[in-house]
Amino acid sequence: MKDQSKTKQALIRELASLRQRNAELEQSEAEHKQVEEALRESEEKYRAIVENMQEGYHEVDIKGNFIFFNESMRKIIGYEREELLGMNNRQYADEENTRKVYQVYNRVYRTGESVKNFEWQIIRKDGDRRDIDVSISLIRNTEGHSTGFRGIVRDITDRKRAEEKLCESEEQYRLLVENANDAIFIAQDGVIKFPNRKTVETLGYTAEELARIPFTQHIHPEDRDIVVARHRKRLQGESLPPAYSFRVLNRSGKELWFEINAVQINWEGRPATLNFMRDVTEQKRLEAQLIQAQKMEAVGTLAGGLAHDFNNLLAGILGNASLAKTGMDPSDQNYGRLQNIETIVESAAGLTRQLLAFSRGGRMEVRASNINEVIEKTATIFSRTKKEVAIHRSMDKDLWSSEVDRGQMEQVFMNLFVNAWQAMPGGGELYLETVNTVLTETDLKHPYMKPGRYVKVSVTDTGTGMDAKTKARIFEPFFTTKEMGRGTGLGLAMVYGIIKGHNGYINVYSEPGRGTTFSIYLPASEKEVPQEVPLPRDVLRGTEAILIVDDEQMNLDVSKEVLELLGYTVYTASSGTEALALYTGKKGEINLILLDMIMPGMGGGETHDRLKAINPDIKVILCSGYSIDGDARKIMDRGCNGFIQKPFNLTDLSQKIREVLDKKN
Repeated sequence: MKDQSKTKQALIRELASLRQRNAELEQSEAEHKQVEEALRESEEKYRAIVENMQEGYHEVDIKGNFIFFNESMRKIIGYEREELLGMNNRQYADEENTRKVYQVYNRVYRTGESVKNFEWQIIRKDGDRRDIDVSISLIRNTEGHSTGFRGIVRDITDRKRAEEKLCESEEQYRLLVENANDAIFIAQDGVIKFPNRKTVETLGYTAEELARIPFTQHIHPEDRDIVVARHRKRLQGESLPPAYSFRVLNRSGKELWFEINAVQINWEGRPATLNFMRDVTEQKRLEAQLIQAQKMEAVGTLAGGLAHDFNNLLAGILGNASLAKTGMDPSDQNYGRLQNIETIVESAAGLTRQLLAFSRGGRMEVRASNINEVIEKTATIFSRTKKEVAIHRSMDKDLWSSEVDRGQMEQVFMNLFVNAWQAMPGGGELYLETVNTVLTETDLKHPYMKPGRYVKVSVTDTGTGMDAKTKARIFEPFFTTKEMGRGTGLGLAMVYGIIKGHNGYINVYSEPGRGTTFSIYLPASEKEVPQEVPLPRDVLRGTEAILIVDDEQMNLDVSKEVLELLGYTVYTASSGTEALALYTGKKGEINLILLDMIMPGMGGGETHDRLKAINPDIKVILCSGYSIDGDARKIMDRGCNGFIQKPFNLTDLSQKIREVLDKKN
């Protein structure tokens, strides 16, 4: 019984053990199923992530052949799944990119370290090249052996192309800014930042220096306050005109005019201004010359009008003095006084000639001339009395001719020589130079200058020179640096007027203590220089009938008496209307008309034309306190037979009358 009991207990224990083992197996199987389920869910999740991620994922073996890839990877490369599986890198990249990829694979294989953001280029099936960004890591098996590589791929083609376009655009803008003719820079923190090449060239400082030097240092002291105030207001957002002009001082201290166009910007998170500066120095210089020329033109018009009226008065005085002397015994005490009056009138006439020369109203007898001869004649006369001035000549032997009034040009050079002598009180050097020159558009330094052939004359002294303020006014009439009573201030004004009257130009360069150079440009002529023939200076008489037309009664009376003394029959008219009426009644008797140009109502021009309409063969001499230029020249071109400028002496008048009367129509 005991044995049976032991056997039964052993069976019970065995059964309990089996049940326990069965329970453990069942629990282990359940746990295994849970692990398998978890693994399946994990793999499903991994596959879903890989398949749905935008980046391309791929795995290759050690040789670089595809063993796994997601749909995004397939789309990036552009092959079908069957084509891509097993494909090697060499099949979708050129030689250069293949070499780059294998260099990276080798490094990862050797070191075991991942490589991130490696960029290279693939060739899709359709031939399109795409730029990709790849992160590569090593694949190991359970024993730790390297079996291949896995990678995450991003298509960065659009980004790369955008970057390239941006770089191209930036390069274009950089080239545009760097090669601009304007100075372009950013003003911030009181200095100049990011200056372009023109800014550096203009100011004469390097970009590093400009970033250290306060920009106010580059501004002319007289313009500094307004520039700083506008800059401050613009930074504060105030609305201001974008463009204005001011003066800049470059590194060498040279003064330049710039027009600036500035806009407010934010640079690196702080207020600044973007500035475009254009060099307008030459424009300002031309504007100043134009204003000066216009001012001189206005003053010249006034001076010419005064000289004309004054000449009419002098004509009456000179005529009366000549009449008073007629028949007078030279021993008479009043004879000498009358001669003094004539001398004074001649001096006054010289003064009006200077005024008219300045206003381009002087009498001009233009003919082709060799300027060398005019200069030589004047220099010889000058050197006789001013021996303390050494004259040096450099004259072009083949100098072109120029059509000038030789007498006026002699006055020009004499005035320049005297001006130079006065600037060299202790003596000095005077350099005279002539040269042929052809001026192009780029050579023109005066707003009225035209391109063409010119004779250039330079007169240079070693005198005291002039400052800028004096130089700006030297051609103004009555301006002088001499003390009261020592000069009229008409010398250089006359020079200016005569040169301009010859359609020429005069420039002056001078610095205090460094002398002065006057440069004259006279239009060259194709005409040959004629031989001079001396003219007779006798008083000539006649018996013809002459009609004098003048609105000044004194001039009428004097001229009538003078001409009657010369043997002529004289009629007078005080207006154009009266002259027409008188001539209509006596046109068969009158041989010559002496016609004043400036008259109220019907002027000399209209009177001339209407007289010629009555008798085209009538001979007319035009008289004026102005010169033959301007309106007088137009009347001459319409058939007027002669011209004489007031005041004229008895000899000049008598010769002009005979010249016109004796000339055949």
